[in-house]
Amino acid sequence: MKKILSLALLFSAIAFPLLSYANPEIESVAHNGHSDPVAPVILGLIIILLAAKLGGELFEKAKQPAVLGELVFGILIGNIILFTGGAYDFNYLFQSESIDIMARLGVMILLFQVGLESDIKDMMKVGISSFIVAIIGVIAPMILGYFVSSWMIPEAGFNTHLFIGATLTATSVGITARVLKDLGKLLTPEAKVILGAAVIDDVLGLIILSIVSGIIISGTVSIGTVMQTSVIAIVFLFGSIIVGLWLSPKIGEWVSRMKVEGMKIVTAFLFLFSMAYLADLAGLATIVGAFAAGLVLDDVYFKNKREHHIEVLVKPLYCIFVPIFFVLMGIQVKLDVFFDPKIILIALGITAASIIGKQVCGLGVRCKQASKLTVGIGMISRGEVGLIFAGVGKELGVVNDSVFGAIIIMVILTTLVTPPLLKWSIARQEKIVADI
Repeated sequence: MKKILSLALLFSAIAFPLLSYANPEIESVAHNGHSDPVAPVILGLIIILLAAKLGGELFEKAKQPAVLGELVFGILIGNIILFTGGAYDFNYLFQSESIDIMARLGVMILLFQVGLESDIKDMMKVGISSFIVAIIGVIAPMILGYFVSSWMIPEAGFNTHLFIGATLTATSVGITARVLKDLGKLLTPEAKVILGAAVIDDVLGLIILSIVSGIIISGTVSIGTVMQTSVIAIVFLFGSIIVGLWLSPKIGEWVSRMKVEGMKIVTAFLFLFSMAYLADLAGLATIVGAFAAGLVLDDVYFKNKREHHIEVLVKPLYCIFVPIFFVLMGIQVKLDVFFDPKIILIALGITAASIIGKQVCGLGVRCKQASKLTVGIGMISRGEVGLIFAGVGKELGVVNDSVFGAIIIMVILTTLVTPPLLKWSIARQEKIVADI
């Protein structure tokens, strides 16, 4: 408790003096008598990164994922006007084009890193259980989310219902893997099924995101539109993997012969940006290209070992840019919508749909040694993937402040309930096995 109090006091001691200099016209007005346009952006980054790291530390000490701390501290910053009687207002941060671009880069780096840490061969080796669990774990929550949204907010329209359903599809691989690792259960049958399925449904989730976004942007809904967007998404993802696997060794060999410092990390980001740009040209989300780039770019192709592995080189940029995205997500949450009983009911409704949908996917387990209940619970957490979906929905204009707040509540609740439920389920399964 003393450490938590110290962190809160430290944040207040640093943040509030900086807030007193905050200028809501961040992009166009001179800051504190100076004309350098980068100064107010620097101020915003100081506040965002400080909030991200202190929030992450606070939640890590509470045995929760750091991303929740980044999100919660973002919510506090975005609603500071409510706590200070209007003396401070920091909402202009998410209106800054410069910071918004950095947040977009952050989410691309996040998906790039997820791709780097994934192994295509391992994905191909996962059993039939993981594949069936992943398919059910995408379809069931999407259908449930769509109908819950249609029932609770019928006035929202088809696009919003569709996007809410899509938001519930993907499991957070990072959070689930972290919990299993902390429990020392990464080698159990349940863990193998969960992690294999989580990786697969993340890929399916990205494809669904592209399909749904394409439908919303085109403004038409037809079998032809769905098929066209699906084919483009699948062809791009798998085509880029095939071409990337052929191209990566050649790039690695070329870079290994170069003497200039930092060529490996620059090449990695050139590849990332190229794939993201090609995804955009294909009408898909740039994060699809970022994920594909990370998936095919293997460090073994770089024969020159003078530099660290790509994952190590990317990590510092990951630590800086990715938290900007999550804090900005939190800043956009309006606490006043939480006082609306209808919003709370919507949040609880889609949370129930997200949990039940992932429990249904446990029925797809074909491995006799694996507990269906444990697998279902392990697939509950949405975490950073849900936030990415929510951000894209807000950008497309199909998710308003109320629905966005409800989705954030769902992400927080599913992330918070997963660790204790997973721990309980694993202990229960071990007891059952011991009693046999």
